Amino acid sequence: MRWVVFDYGEVISRRTAALPDIAAALGVEPEAFEAAYFAERKAYDWGCPDLEYWRAVGERVARPVDAALSERLTSADVAGWLETDPGSVRLLEELHQQGVTLALLSNAPSSFGRAAEREEWARLFKHLVFSGDLQLAKPDTRIYHHLLGTLDADPADCLFFDDRQENIDAAREVGLAAELWPGADAARALLRSRSVLT
Repeated sequence: MRWVVFDYGEVISRRTAALPDIAAALGVEPEAFEAAYFAERKAYDWGCPDLEYWRAVGERVARPVDAALSERLTSADVAGWLETDPGSVRLLEELHQQGVTLALLSNAPSSFGRAAEREEWARLFKHLVFSGDLQLAKPDTRIYHHLLGTLDADPADCLFFDDRQENIDAAREVGLAAELWPGADAARALLRSRSVLT
């Protein structure tokens, strides 16, 4: 196994806690905001610009969004998703220290990708692939082929972790070994069982 590939959201990161504050910035109830936020998220992950995304969210909750507000919302959103799970980061560090080559494949807008690249944990990865940069997202199988091209790897060279079954199924269709994220401790045990970790 030449590569271990990780999803980011709710694998390396914790689920964002920023949504109530973003809802307040828009002046809407958190429940209504969250429904709108996730309803438009697929387009955002596929490369929709920040302003276009937030305007679409705003339309769903009857709130206008201009460029200045879009910047505020984007900043708060990025900050919310940058909070990492300490156990996951410890596992990444352990893999890196043992010479395991790591890659990231994340459904995330480009604005998040640029912020994530500056985080301390990013140094542990040889490649970081964000869907917004490609205008292509999981579970579309084309993104896994793009990943393999970036890594110069065969599918059998890669073990992929993701928290969504549809993304696991698509990765397996392409030929990657793929596992639904079981949490850092269980993932460590799985990696040891496959002799990726000693």
